[in-house]
Amino acid sequence: MVVIELEPEEATRPSSTAAEEREATRPSSPAAPEEQAAEEEEAFEDALTDEQLREKARSQANDAKAEGNKLYAAGKYEEALSQYDMALQITAELESAEDIRSACHSNRAVCFLRLGKHEEAVKESTKALELNPSYLKALLRRAEAHEKLEHYDEAIADMKKVIELDPSNQQATRSLFRLEPLAAEKREKMKEEMIGKLKDLGNSVLGHFGMSVDNFKAVKDPNTGSYSVQFQ
Repeated sequence: MVVIELEPEEATRPSSTAAEEREATRPSSPAAPEEQAAEEEEAFEDALTDEQLREKARSQANDAKAEGNKLYAAGKYEEALSQYDMALQITAELESAEDIRSACHSNRAVCFLRLGKHEEAVKESTKALELNPSYLKALLRRAEAHEKLEHYDEAIADMKKVIELDPSNQQATRSLFRLEPLAAEKREKMKEEMIGKLKDLGNSVLGHFGMSVDNFKAVKDPNTGSYSVQFQ
Protein backbone atom coordinates (compact mmCIF):
# COMPACT_ATOMS: atom_id res chain seq x y z
CA MET A 1 0.00 0.00 0.00
CA VAL A 2 1.41 3.37 -1.05
CA VAL A 3 0.66 6.39 1.09
CA ILE A 4 1.07 9.82 -0.54
CA GLU A 5 1.78 12.57 1.98
CA LEU A 6 1.04 16.19 1.16
CA GLU A 7 3.90 18.60 1.48
CA PRO A 8 3.44 21.16 4.28
CA GLU A 9 2.94 24.14 1.91
CA GLU A 10 0.13 22.44 -0.01
CA ALA A 11 -1.61 21.20 3.12
CA THR A 12 -1.78 24.63 4.80
CA ARG A 13 -2.45 26.81 1.74
CA PRO A 14 -6.15 27.95 1.62
CA SER A 15 -7.98 27.07 -1.55
CA SER A 16 -8.95 29.89 -3.95
CA THR A 17 -12.60 28.93 -3.48
CA ALA A 18 -12.49 29.54 0.25
CA ALA A 19 -10.82 32.95 -0.25
CA GLU A 20 -13.48 34.00 -2.70
CA GLU A 21 -16.21 32.96 -0.26
CA ARG A 22 -14.68 35.06 2.53
CA GLU A 23 -14.44 38.04 0.14
CA ALA A 24 -18.08 37.63 -0.89
CA THR A 25 -19.25 37.57 2.75
CA ARG A 26 -17.30 40.70 3.66
CA PRO A 27 -19.84 43.54 4.33
CA SER A 28 -19.91 46.24 1.65
CA SER A 29 -19.59 49.93 2.51
CA PRO A 30 -22.98 51.63 2.94
CA ALA A 31 -24.20 53.90 0.07
CA ALA A 32 -24.31 57.66 0.59
CA PRO A 33 -27.71 58.94 1.83
CA GLU A 34 -28.22 60.94 -1.39
CA GLU A 35 -27.53 57.91 -3.57
CA GLN A 36 -29.80 55.72 -1.47
CA ALA A 37 -32.64 58.24 -1.66
CA ALA A 38 -32.25 58.53 -5.44
CA GLU A 39 -32.32 54.74 -5.81
CA GLU A 40 -35.44 54.48 -3.64
CA GLU A 41 -37.15 57.23 -5.66
CA GLU A 42 -36.25 55.50 -8.93
CA ALA A 43 -37.57 52.20 -7.61
CA PHE A 44 -40.78 53.93 -6.52
CA GLU A 45 -41.22 55.55 -9.96
CA ASP A 46 -40.71 52.19 -11.66
CA ALA A 47 -43.41 50.65 -9.49
CA LEU A 48 -46.02 53.28 -10.47
CA THR A 49 -48.42 52.62 -13.31
CA ASP A 50 -48.92 55.12 -16.15
CA GLU A 51 -52.21 56.24 -14.60
CA GLN A 52 -50.54 56.83 -11.22
CA LEU A 53 -47.78 58.83 -12.90
CA ARG A 54 -50.37 61.01 -14.64
CA GLU A 55 -52.20 61.60 -11.37
CA LYS A 56 -48.93 62.48 -9.65
CA ALA A 57 -48.12 65.00 -12.41
CA ARG A 58 -51.61 66.53 -12.17
CA SER A 59 -51.22 66.87 -8.42
CA GLN A 60 -47.84 68.60 -8.80
CA ALA A 61 -49.26 70.95 -11.44
CA ASN A 62 -52.25 71.82 -9.27
CA ASP A 63 -49.94 72.51 -6.34
CA ALA A 64 -47.89 74.91 -8.48
CA LYS A 65 -51.08 76.61 -9.72
CA ALA A 66 -52.39 76.97 -6.15
CA GLU A 67 -49.09 78.52 -5.08
CA GLY A 68 -49.36 80.93 -8.02
CA ASN A 69 -52.84 81.93 -6.86
CA LYS A 70 -51.50 82.72 -3.38
CA LEU A 71 -48.69 84.83 -4.83
CA TYR A 72 -51.12 86.68 -7.09
CA ALA A 73 -53.39 87.45 -4.14
CA ALA A 74 -50.32 88.86 -2.34
CA GLY A 75 -49.55 91.13 -5.31
CA LYS A 76 -46.41 89.16 -6.25
CA TYR A 77 -47.24 88.93 -9.94
CA GLU A 78 -43.80 88.01 -11.28
CA GLU A 79 -43.47 85.16 -8.79
CA ALA A 80 -47.00 84.01 -9.61
CA LEU A 81 -46.10 83.92 -13.31
CA SER A 82 -43.23 81.56 -12.53
CA GLN A 83 -45.51 79.15 -10.65
CA TYR A 84 -48.07 79.11 -13.45
CA ASP A 85 -45.27 78.48 -15.94
CA MET A 86 -44.04 75.57 -13.81
CA ALA A 87 -47.51 74.03 -13.90
CA LEU A 88 -47.57 74.44 -17.68
CA GLN A 89 -44.21 72.70 -18.02
CA ILE A 90 -45.38 69.78 -15.87
CA THR A 91 -48.52 69.30 -17.98
CA ALA A 92 -46.88 69.97 -21.36
CA GLU A 93 -46.99 66.29 -22.39
CA LEU A 94 -49.81 65.26 -20.08
CA GLU A 95 -53.02 64.00 -21.66
CA SER A 96 -56.36 65.38 -20.50
CA ALA A 97 -54.79 68.38 -18.75
CA GLU A 98 -56.36 71.10 -20.90
CA ASP A 99 -58.26 72.40 -17.87
CA ILE A 100 -55.07 73.05 -15.93
CA ARG A 101 -53.22 74.54 -18.90
CA SER A 102 -56.08 76.85 -19.91
CA ALA A 103 -56.47 78.07 -16.32
CA CYS A 104 -52.73 78.76 -16.03
CA HIS A 105 -52.66 80.70 -19.31
CA SER A 106 -55.67 82.74 -18.20
CA ASN A 107 -54.07 83.41 -14.81
CA ARG A 108 -50.85 84.48 -16.51
CA ALA A 109 -52.97 86.88 -18.59
CA VAL A 110 -54.36 88.60 -15.50
CA CYS A 111 -50.84 88.85 -14.03
CA PHE A 112 -49.68 90.61 -17.20
CA LEU A 113 -52.69 92.92 -16.98
CA ARG A 114 -51.67 93.97 -13.48
CA LEU A 115 -48.10 94.49 -14.70
CA GLY A 116 -49.31 96.70 -17.56
CA LYS A 117 -48.09 94.23 -20.21
CA HIS A 118 -51.28 94.22 -22.23
CA GLU A 119 -49.98 92.59 -25.41
CA GLU A 120 -48.70 89.65 -23.35
CA ALA A 121 -52.10 89.47 -21.67
CA VAL A 122 -53.77 89.17 -25.08
CA LYS A 123 -51.39 86.35 -26.09
CA GLU A 124 -51.94 84.36 -22.88
CA SER A 125 -55.72 84.79 -23.02
CA THR A 126 -55.71 83.59 -26.62
CA LYS A 127 -53.75 80.47 -25.63
CA ALA A 128 -56.31 79.77 -22.90
CA LEU A 129 -59.16 80.16 -25.40
CA GLU A 130 -57.48 77.85 -27.90
CA LEU A 131 -57.68 75.15 -25.23
CA ASN A 132 -61.15 76.15 -24.02
CA PRO A 133 -63.11 78.40 -26.41
CA SER A 134 -65.94 78.90 -23.87
CA TYR A 135 -63.67 80.15 -21.08
CA LEU A 136 -65.48 83.30 -19.86
CA LYS A 137 -62.65 84.58 -17.67
CA ALA A 138 -60.18 84.37 -20.55
CA LEU A 139 -62.59 86.25 -22.84
CA LEU A 140 -63.11 88.99 -20.24
CA ARG A 141 -59.38 89.32 -19.61
CA ARG A 142 -58.56 89.49 -23.30
CA ALA A 143 -61.29 92.11 -23.80
CA GLU A 144 -59.81 94.17 -20.97
CA ALA A 145 -56.34 93.95 -22.51
CA HIS A 146 -57.71 94.92 -25.94
CA GLU A 147 -59.42 97.95 -24.40
CA LYS A 148 -56.17 99.07 -22.77
CA LEU A 149 -54.52 98.82 -26.19
CA GLU A 150 -57.43 100.78 -27.74
CA HIS A 151 -58.39 97.74 -29.82
CA TYR A 152 -62.03 98.57 -29.22
CA ASP A 153 -63.52 96.47 -32.02
CA GLU A 154 -61.65 93.39 -30.78
CA ALA A 155 -62.77 94.07 -27.21
CA ILE A 156 -66.38 94.41 -28.39
CA ALA A 157 -66.14 91.07 -30.23
CA ASP A 158 -64.95 89.34 -27.04
CA MET A 159 -67.68 90.94 -24.93
CA LYS A 160 -70.34 89.89 -27.43
CA LYS A 161 -69.02 86.32 -27.20
CA VAL A 162 -69.32 86.49 -23.41
CA ILE A 163 -72.95 87.61 -23.67
CA GLU A 164 -73.61 84.86 -26.21
CA LEU A 165 -72.32 82.29 -23.70
CA ASP A 166 -73.80 84.01 -20.65
CA PRO A 167 -76.65 86.42 -21.47
CA SER A 168 -76.95 87.50 -17.83
CA ASN A 169 -73.33 88.66 -17.58
CA GLN A 170 -73.63 92.25 -16.39
CA GLN A 171 -69.92 93.01 -16.67
CA ALA A 172 -69.96 92.33 -20.41
CA THR A 173 -73.19 94.31 -20.88
CA ARG A 174 -71.75 97.36 -19.11
CA SER A 175 -68.49 97.05 -21.04
CA LEU A 176 -70.31 97.00 -24.37
CA PHE A 177 -72.23 100.14 -23.41
CA ARG A 178 -68.90 101.86 -22.75
CA LEU A 179 -66.89 100.39 -25.63
CA GLU A 180 -69.20 101.02 -28.57
CA PRO A 181 -68.97 104.86 -28.41
CA LEU A 182 -65.19 104.58 -28.00
CA ALA A 183 -64.98 102.35 -31.08
CA ALA A 184 -67.13 104.76 -33.12
CA GLU A 185 -65.00 107.71 -32.03
CA LYS A 186 -61.80 105.89 -32.96
CA ARG A 187 -63.17 104.93 -36.39
CA GLU A 188 -64.11 108.57 -37.04
CA LYS A 189 -60.68 109.74 -35.95
CA MET A 190 -58.99 107.19 -38.22
CA LYS A 191 -61.19 108.29 -41.11
CA GLU A 192 -60.21 111.93 -40.57
CA GLU A 193 -56.54 110.99 -40.42
CA MET A 194 -56.86 109.02 -43.64
CA ILE A 195 -58.65 111.89 -45.40
CA GLY A 196 -55.91 114.24 -44.23
CA LYS A 197 -53.21 111.99 -45.66
CA LEU A 198 -55.09 111.64 -48.95
CA LYS A 199 -55.52 115.42 -49.08
CA ASP A 200 -51.81 115.95 -48.64
CA LEU A 201 -51.10 113.43 -51.37
CA GLY A 202 -53.64 115.05 -53.70
CA ASN A 203 -52.18 118.51 -53.14
CA SER A 204 -48.71 117.26 -53.95
CA VAL A 205 -49.99 115.98 -57.32
CA LEU A 206 -52.47 118.76 -58.19
CA GLY A 207 -49.97 121.45 -57.27
CA HIS A 208 -48.15 120.79 -60.53
CA PHE A 209 -51.32 121.94 -62.33
CA GLY A 210 -51.98 124.98 -60.17
CA MET A 211 -54.82 123.28 -58.33
CA SER A 212 -55.50 121.78 -54.93
CA VAL A 213 -58.03 119.41 -53.45
CA ASP A 214 -59.93 122.50 -52.27
CA ASN A 215 -61.07 122.80 -55.91
CA PHE A 216 -63.02 119.59 -55.36
CA LYS A 217 -65.89 118.86 -53.03
CA ALA A 218 -67.03 115.50 -51.72
CA VAL A 219 -70.81 115.24 -51.72
CA LYS A 220 -72.50 112.50 -49.69
CA ASP A 221 -75.50 110.70 -51.15
CA PRO A 222 -78.15 110.65 -48.38
CA ASN A 223 -79.69 107.45 -49.75
CA THR A 224 -76.61 105.27 -50.09
CA GLY A 225 -74.14 107.02 -47.81
CA SER A 226 -71.51 106.97 -50.57
CA TYR A 227 -69.58 110.04 -51.74
CA SER A 228 -69.08 111.62 -55.15
CA VAL A 229 -66.45 114.22 -55.99
CA GLN A 230 -67.46 117.47 -57.75
CA PHE A 231 -65.18 120.13 -59.21
CA GLN A 232 -65.86 123.70 -57.98
